[in-house]
Amino acid sequence: MRRKRTRLFSILALALSAAVLLASCGGQKSGDSHLTLTVLGKRSDLGKTYMTRIFERYETATGNEVKIIDPEDSEYEAEAVRLFQEGKGPDVFMHFHNADLNRFDVAADFRYLNDQAWVDDLTDSARAYCTDSDGNLLGLPFWESSVSGCYYNKTLLDSLGLKAAATQAEFDTLCQALAEIGYTPICWPADGCSWMAQFGLDPIFADDPSTLEKLNDHEIAYADIPAVTDLIQWIADAAGRGWFGDRYLNTGWSDISSTLASGKAVMTFIWDTWFYTDLEEGGKYTVDDFALMPAFLNTAEGGTYEGGNLNMMMVNRNGAQVEAALDFLAFCAQPENYNAAFAGIPTVSCFKGQTTNIQSQMVTDAAASIAAKERVSTAATRIEGYSGDDVAAALNSMFRGETDVKGCVKMMDDSRLSRTENG
Repeated sequence: MRRKRTRLFSILALALSAAVLLASCGGQKSGDSHLTLTVLGKRSDLGKTYMTRIFERYETATGNEVKIIDPEDSEYEAEAVRLFQEGKGPDVFMHFHNADLNRFDVAADFRYLNDQAWVDDLTDSARAYCTDSDGNLLGLPFWESSVSGCYYNKTLLDSLGLKAAATQAEFDTLCQALAEIGYTPICWPADGCSWMAQFGLDPIFADDPSTLEKLNDHEIAYADIPAVTDLIQWIADAAGRGWFGDRYLNTGWSDISSTLASGKAVMTFIWDTWFYTDLEEGGKYTVDDFALMPAFLNTAEGGTYEGGNLNMMMVNRNGAQVEAALDFLAFCAQPENYNAAFAGIPTVSCFKGQTTNIQSQMVTDAAASIAAKERVSTAATRIEGYSGDDVAAALNSMFRGETDVKGCVKMMDDSRLSRTENG
């Protein structure tokens, strides 16, 4: 009997040692080496290189398993809502902080992360993106980041004796000068692309949170905000003056690259990572020919930049493994782990200790301007009922002459309110 007890104590001691070792590696604090952590995200998102790297690294370090739940992108939002409503939500939920997040009861479904040790390592812009209007940190930003603004062909401008703009008036003058000598000033991909107008909306609401609050509380509408009409009027005038060229209604995502690489258009409103992932090779112009200035859309005199739209790792507060999920986020937020995951990835840093990623020369050269004029993505993340597709549809109706500026703004209001009411 004594021999059996001694053997049992030895087994228990070995098990306890293994548990302590796994916990020190960032695994579940209980030391369960067979823990299975569920992560829900879009199929295309979870297949990103840095995501597969961090999952594999976590599994190797902890002995735990990451079970991926990855609905098709087009089905993701509806499927995620269904899972949470049925009490089958994952341990970790990945989501962009956009209007679709309003389909969930955020306070009831997710754990706030203000108290986590890694918070101070987040860059200011990354932290701001993941923070709600009450100051609560909703998720860990673990994604490729970017800086959106007006990217322009500096080589072409130099050859024409023209220069980048510093004010709205200078930008308008630049566009007119380019149009008069036969160039398309701005590639505006109206066929299916929907992000451009939000760059102009951001300053309106980021700079005046009270206006955003009144809009979301239904005290006012877009039509009651003069700056919104100023934005739509500028877009209408730009199209009418030929600043978007004559094919913008038939220009879509797949056409932006050839339009810029050939020099057919001089500028576009987009983000830096696009130049590394989508600009075609073999064109007349390459990424080295482009530079960055603020986006001028008649709502911020000095122009504006939009910080990156980030995929957040959120913790299901009603899940069976809340502490394990928090441990997983802490693992992802360790410098040695996020630097391994993002090694060689073209992105603006989300963490202060991020060193292995590639930051574009365009962003580096414009660093001082970005620091002074960048706003956190606000329209898409803070306006209740906002849909870029709805705004693009209203603009296209105006472009086709089916409505005017006032009617376009009304369409934007109607679609926003419809989404809010049908939430």
